Parts: sequence; C-alpha cells; structure tokens
Amino acid sequence: MFFPQFRARRVRGKEVFRRMVRETSLSVNDLVYPMFSAFGSGIRKEVSSMPGIYQQSIEHIVAEAKEVMALGIPAVLLFGIPETKDSVGSDAYSDTGIIQETIRAIKAEVPGLAVITDVCMCEYTDHGHCGIIKDGDVDNDSTLELLAREALSHARAGADMVAPSDMMDGRVAAIREILDENGFDSIPVMSYAVKYASGYYGPFREAAESTPQFGDRRSYQMDPANRREALREAASDIEEGADIIMVKPGLPYLDIVRELRDAYELPLAVYNVSGEYSMIKAAAAHGWIDEERVVMETMLGFKRAGADIIITYHAKDVARWLARA
Repeated sequence: MFFPQFRARRVRGKEVFRRMVRETSLSVNDLVYPMFSAFGSGIRKEVSSMPGIYQQSIEHIVAEAKEVMALGIPAVLLFGIPETKDSVGSDAYSDTGIIQETIRAIKAEVPGLAVITDVCMCEYTDHGHCGIIKDGDVDNDSTLELLAREALSHARAGADMVAPSDMMDGRVAAIREILDENGFDSIPVMSYAVKYASGYYGPFREAAESTPQFGDRRSYQMDPANRREALREAASDIEEGADIIMVKPGLPYLDIVRELRDAYELPLAVYNVSGEYSMIKAAAAHGWIDEERVVMETMLGFKRAGADIIITYHAKDVARWLARA
C-alpha cells in the first residue's frame, strides 16, 4: 500500500496545530453593523423578516450604538426612515433630516464609534427609486446633484464616512468634488462599486420601507450574470476617487470579491445582505442548522475571498462569539 509523504491529517490532528496554520482570520475590527433610524420617539419595531433587527427612533439607536461600541465593533452604517417622503427625497439632504439628526446624537453620546452613512434616495422618495424620475426611469445626471448634497449634509452633521449605494454613473466624482470644495477632503468615500440587481434585498426593503412603487432597479443596478462589468464598475469608481470599494450582495458573488481583491489594492468591503441574514435566521429557528457555526463559516468565507470589511446584521453576535473564543 502506498503512503504519501504529505499527510494533511498530521497537522489537522491537534487543535493547537490547526490554530497555528490557520490561513484566514476574523476580527471584530472587520465588522460594520447596519442600523435603521426612524423618525419619532419611543419606536423600537422589529423587522418581521429580520429577527433581531429593528426600526428605531434616535434614543434607541443611541442605546444600541453604545452596545455596539461596548462589543468592540468599530463602525455602524446608518439608513433612515423619514417622517415624510416626496418625489425628490427632500429629507435625504435636509440639515434636520432623520439621518443628520441621528449622526449628531450618536457622535454626542458615542464619539468613539465611527458613523458611516448610506447615500441614496430610495428611502426618502415616495416612489422608492434611487433618484429623480423622468420618463418612467431614474435620470442619472439630475440625481447626481442631490446625492452630492446628501453626502455633504451627512459630513456637516458629523459622519465619518459616506457610502453611495445608488449606482448612478459618476456619483463618486460628484460626491468627492462637493466634499473637497466644502472642506471635507478628509472624509472617505466607500463606494457600493459593484451592486447587483438582486433578489436578496427583499427583507431590507421592509426594514427601510424602500420598495419601488413601480418597475424595478435593473436599469441602474448590475445584471447578476455579469462578471467583467464588475471590474469596469470598480475601476470607474476608483478613478473617480473612491477610498474603499464594495461588493453587494455577498454570498452569491464571492467570485467577484476575489476578482476585485486580485485586481486592486484598495480596501474591499462586502455587504452580507438582508436576504442572506434572514435565510440563516429562518433555518436556525427551525433547527436545521447550527446558527453560530454557519454564521462564522460565512464570515470566514468573505475574508477568505478577500474582503477587508464585512457589513453584516450578524455583527453583534459575531463579536460576542469572537470574544468567547
């Protein structure tokens, strides 16, 4: 019987050796926790499709931000649910908008926590699309001005980073320009550089109340069939001044994460989106999977593919599990 010179099980046989040769590591510093801030007071409404995730008024957002900080998670990503919506998403760029007020509250109470803001229009428009509607579709260039104003208002309120998610052509350049012109040249831009028109966003649309009232977003979000286009999108955003690039969703697009990691040296983020979260939660609730094991395996998958930053609704649980390990 032939015995190979290399026997992988020799090293796998003891936990101490498995730890010593482990190729991929996960840290609490890799995590960003998304939060949904709702106008009003006394609001803490669990999202039915996302157990453990809430629409919350500012006082509850601040309380959870303190919890996030105590767990060692370095940053949150804010989404807003305004009091009223209109065709041009006015609350998105209002100095007294829901996100602007939330930023101020968090920075006042939890100054050490980094606040990243989603820059988009879909949460603020009454039609649920990501910009100004003309002839039944989002008009790219007129939307850029509003996105730039939104990013500037977030920076003025105290945001540490802005993250445009709209997928309009040229929006990184427009945001970089307005930030620089107004003295916010040190504010980084984390671009949703590669954002697919995905079915995995369903639970998020409940959480952010951003379901399109007509049509869909395929004219501006990417076709899930396309790989080479992802490299072009990322290259464009990098050229326009993005400091961090992102792939969204995560699990169905790990090949894209690896492609970007191999192609570019910029920090790379991945968004472990709502549908991915909800599927794990549903399977765990039925006893079909070991939630902790599957979540941690998922996080390692993102890191192994090349992500530096993981935006995930699992962040608090992951932080607790890492602290216990």
